[in-house]
Amino acid sequence: MTVRHDGITAEWLGYATLRLEGDDTVVYLDPGRYGVLTGEWEPDAPDADHPPARDYAPRDGDIVLVTHVHHYDPDGIRRVASEDATVVAFEGLDVHATDRDVDRLADLDYEVRQVSMEDELLVGDVPVWTMPAYNREDGPNVRADGSPIHPKGIGCGFLLAVDDTRVFWPGDSDVLDGHAELDVSLFCPSIASSYTMDRHDAADLAEAMEPDLVLPIHYNTFESLSADSGAFAEDVAKRGVPVVLDER
Repeated sequence: MTVRHDGITAEWLGYATLRLEGDDTVVYLDPGRYGVLTGEWEPDAPDADHPPARDYAPRDGDIVLVTHVHHYDPDGIRRVASEDATVVAFEGLDVHATDRDVDRLADLDYEVRQVSMEDELLVGDVPVWTMPAYNREDGPNVRADGSPIHPKGIGCGFLLAVDDTRVFWPGDSDVLDGHAELDVSLFCPSIASSYTMDRHDAADLAEAMEPDLVLPIHYNTFESLSADSGAFAEDVAKRGVPVVLDER
């Protein structure tokens, strides 16, 4: 399903992969991983609410944004990026911090621009802002030793304006100070049960942020990301915020 909103289209392709299209620009956020773009993904639960896997390689992306190493998939990037695409990736993306055998950013055949946690840039005609994305030390997403699963400095979230429509993908993050004050038209939060803000925190943030539309992503790809998306949508709608699901 493709969601049409305020002159652009948005499509959740699975896991954290989000495709945005304006009049002249196609943007992908965190493309790939876990077989969602190769047709190999299989749900842990038969009735999981999640986009179906497909062999997806349109290579039509003008801009590809990558929040952190957990969402870095060179094959996924190559499947969605056009030959002259620009890849914007968090500067702290360290391929040695993963047990996967992946190419370095420098080995990609695209223009690569690295960004910090609080950056502002123009990519083509698309303004892009970054902001911190991490798990709080006093929050629920910590390991047994008390250390955050996503410590501060591991990645960033992206706010971008496609044809003047401002879209926010927080990345793998808890709700942080400043999120509620952002001017956002399309809010695409994770609602997973682990690693990020859950559906309850995301609903609270949506109410505070007051976007024009909420489209949740990054849930039900595997068991630890399980979420009741229907309950989330009902919760958000009861708060007077428009919401849509893009699952099957």
